[in-house]
Amino acid sequence: MRRPAVALILIVSVFMAGPATADPFEDATKAYNRGDYETANRLIQPLAEQGSPGAQFNLGLMYGMGQGVQQDYVEAVKWYRKAAEQGNAKAQYHLGMMYKKGQGVPQDHAEAAKWYIKAAEQGIASVQFNLGLMYDKGQGVPQDYAEAARWYRKSAELGNAEAQYNLGVLYGNGQGVPQDYVEAVKWYHKVAVQGNVAAQFNLGLMYDKGQGVPQDYAEAAKWYRMAAERGFAEAQTNLGIMYFTGVGVPKDNILAFMWLHLATSGYPASEKPKREKAKKIRDIAASRMTPAQISEAQRLAREWKPKTAMNL
Repeated sequence: MRRPAVALILIVSVFMAGPATADPFEDATKAYNRGDYETANRLIQPLAEQGSPGAQFNLGLMYGMGQGVQQDYVEAVKWYRKAAEQGNAKAQYHLGMMYKKGQGVPQDHAEAAKWYIKAAEQGIASVQFNLGLMYDKGQGVPQDYAEAARWYRKSAELGNAEAQYNLGVLYGNGQGVPQDYVEAVKWYHKVAVQGNVAAQFNLGLMYDKGQGVPQDYAEAAKWYRMAAERGFAEAQTNLGIMYFTGVGVPKDNILAFMWLHLATSGYPASEKPKREKAKKIRDIAASRMTPAQISEAQRLAREWKPKTAMNL
C-alpha cells in the first residue's frame, strides 16, 4: 500500500482584505493587486504598526516574498509573530512554516508544530493536513498515528484531497485507526476521481485483491489504467500483467509488452526490484511474440505520451 503523501500543502496567500471601512487598507489592496507593491507597502506599514493583525500578516507576507521591500525573512517573522499572537490563523501558519524551514529563525520543528496547532484549530484544511503530516512523520511532535488520523480527518472532511488520500492509507494499513478496507476504499475513491494517481493505483489494488469491495478484475484494470496513463510505473506494471494473463482485460501480448516496457523506464533507481520484475515479465511476453508484434509494441511505447488529469 502506498504510504501517505509527504509534500507540504501551502496556503495560497493573497493580500488579505481588511474591514470595509478601512480606506487605507482598501487602497493598499488595490495597489497590491495591480502590482504596485511599493505603494501597498507604504499604505500597509502604518496600519501594521497600529496593531492591525491583517495588516501585520500582509506586511510579513511582503517581506517574506520581497514585494515592495527587500526580502527579509527576519522582518517577515517579526510581523507574522505580531499577527499570530493576536490569533490570525494565516499568520500562525506562516510563522510555523518559517520555523519548519528555518527562514528568519533557527529551524525548530517543535515550534512549527506549536503554531500549526493554533492555526489548525481555527479550521484551515491545509494547515490541518500539514499538522497531520507532522504527527505521521514525528516531526516536532512525537509520532502518533492516531493524532495524525484525527487531523487528516478534519482536513479530509473539508475536502483536502491529500488528507483524504493519507487517511485512506492509514485505514488500509491500520495505523492510528482500526484497519478498515471499506473506509480505505471510501477515501481513496474520493480523491481518485479528482485525479490522484496514487489513490487510483491503490483503488485498483483494492479491487484486484477484493479488499473493502467485491473482487473485480475489470474494475481493477480500469483504475490501474487511469494511473498508468499518467505515467505511474506500478500501475503500468500491474496493467501489463493483466494484459499478459488476460485477467480483467482481453489477453494481449502487444499491450502487455508496451505497458511493461514503459514501466521499466518509469521506476526510479531506488526501486530496482520493481523495475526488474517488470522487465522479467516483459521479456517472457516477448518470448511468445513474433518480431512484428515486438516491433509494434515498441512503436506504441515510443509514441506513448502521459495524459494529464484534465484529459483522462
